[in-house]
Amino acid sequence: MKSSGNNKEQLQGLYPFLHNKPQDAASLNSALFESVTQKYDHHQSVIESFVKDNAQSIVDVAHTIADAYLQGGQLFTMGCGGSSSDASHIAVEFLHPVTAGRPALAAYDLTMDKTLITAISNDVGFDHVFMRQVNALVKAGDVLIGVSTSGNSNSLIRAFKAAQAKGAATIALLGGGGGETLHSGLDHCLVVASDSIHRIQECHVFVYHVLWDLVHTLLADQRGNLNAAETA
Repeated sequence: MKSSGNNKEQLQGLYPFLHNKPQDAASLNSALFESVTQKYDHHQSVIESFVKDNAQSIVDVAHTIADAYLQGGQLFTMGCGGSSSDASHIAVEFLHPVTAGRPALAAYDLTMDKTLITAISNDVGFDHVFMRQVNALVKAGDVLIGVSTSGNSNSLIRAFKAAQAKGAATIALLGGGGGETLHSGLDHCLVVASDSIHRIQECHVFVYHVLWDLVHTLLADQRGNLNAAETA
């Protein structure tokens, strides 16, 4: 019985809010402060490790996207859940550049039409939501970027296969071990080797911001032509 009492006291010490006991403000602040620094350190270590292993691959992906634009291709993006927000972010970066002197580049987010997505999901299943759009919109010479923290999204894998069949370039931003997407024969897979969804997503943001900058750098010699076409 004495041991049971000690265990109860230990639990109350760890989780005072579950036992109607107020937490000590100073101790709580110290714990939260430590949590911030630990998360920052983890964030830094994940990105540093990723860049060390994938810097050249990022450059290669940038060349693929820039070459597509030079040949008149377009960029399409997709993702589920939080990764759908990243897909939207990527498309906006290219279509609405915030840096002066950089032209808008055609980019379309396949997650943006909720009416279409819910219609396809309701009628034939969610696994088809991106594949149907790829079949209708993507052509040879285009680029399809898919974002997934697990790499196991069937909706993305099906869409990638459809894009490959059309002759489009395929690029995946993944996490963990890359999942099934890593074994789908894509042109490029950038994998953030972490089991933390938050750290993976934070690294994905870093990656596509760098890609945006590199693509515009590679297109620098063509900016005059692109700007002329944009204002025509």
